Amino acid sequence: MPKAKSLKLKTPQKTLTDLKRRLANTRWPDEAEDAGWAYGTNLGYLKALLDYWHNGFDWRSQEAKLNNFHHFRVDIDGLGLHFIHEHGQGPSPMPLLLLHGWPDSFYRFYKVIPMLADPASYGGSPADAADVIVPSLPGFGFSDRTAKQPSFVVQTADQLKRPMTEVLGYKRFAVHGGDVGSGVTERLAHAYPDALIGIHMTDIPHGHIFSMPTETLSQAEQQYLKAGQVWGMTEGAYALVQSTKPQTLAYGLNDSPAGLAAWIVEKFSAWSDSGGNGNVERCFSKDELLTNVMIYWLTGTINSSFQYYFDNQHHPPPQDDPAPVGVPTGVALFPKDLVPAPRAFGERYFNIQRWTQMPRCGHFAALEEPELLVSDVREFFRPMRQ
Repeated sequence: MPKAKSLKLKTPQKTLTDLKRRLANTRWPDEAEDAGWAYGTNLGYLKALLDYWHNGFDWRSQEAKLNNFHHFRVDIDGLGLHFIHEHGQGPSPMPLLLLHGWPDSFYRFYKVIPMLADPASYGGSPADAADVIVPSLPGFGFSDRTAKQPSFVVQTADQLKRPMTEVLGYKRFAVHGGDVGSGVTERLAHAYPDALIGIHMTDIPHGHIFSMPTETLSQAEQQYLKAGQVWGMTEGAYALVQSTKPQTLAYGLNDSPAGLAAWIVEKFSAWSDSGGNGNVERCFSKDELLTNVMIYWLTGTINSSFQYYFDNQHHPPPQDDPAPVGVPTGVALFPKDLVPAPRAFGERYFNIQRWTQMPRCGHFAALEEPELLVSDVREFFRPMRQ
């Protein structure tokens, strides 16, 4: 049986010194007149962000805050998997696995981990406490890259189930996921339904839009399909590159902190409830944006984080899973997420028991509106705790 080993995040000083040098020597491109954010990450904003990264951002302080969590590494059939494990402060904590997406990391959940583990300290009931487990998905952050076969989603689901049951000893557990994490959540529900209490997601896995039948669609589903097509043409170029020629892109992003920040921060701006026009800091602080970017930079994992996209294109998950998922499912939809699905579409694939239309927020709900997300997670799982 594999055993988890305690881990402390500790960045070599020479790595930070090299980063400072690269930031100071950034070679800036030009920009079209009055471009704003229409061409991508705005030049003026990125210069200001990198100036703060170089002269004001304190990684050691952020590293110390992250080390307040309990970090572990475990070997699962040769793959090193990093995860946070915080024990719940209550009479009967429910094991809850939280799965992030792209271009974020385990850091997506840094605000909600203490809220879920110790609800009484945040005005909640100890009866809602959870044992919170937050992995870095394979190829992200401090986890190793997974093999290419049979597919990222299939293999990752298998690799995550084993630590929950074999290493941490949970017979059954709950799962929450968004973005890449929702796809892995769905696969866990298909492959290990008896091990799951229920699943909660912030989206219906986007891959289903490509298998949607063109007949017998409700009006809401027809609108969703059209919206997905429009979004793909206007915002989806990143996914096409990452699923077809990720290696070519990775050379620049892995070598240039400016390039990496531009690629990632543009998504935090476009996919949040910031109102656009570069108001990303309405939703996230510079420290939050840069801490997430730093996790990619320090671990050199931008290329391996693309694997999900490439594998979904070339080694998609099997389509012979029964539908809908039988495990009780809750969905919290945030209006400024990429393309929120209608309930009728979700019910084609999941046993929907709770469907919440949130009043605000975008793609990174755990970072942007943690209280809204935590409330929905608690209310969904509360009846299942017995």
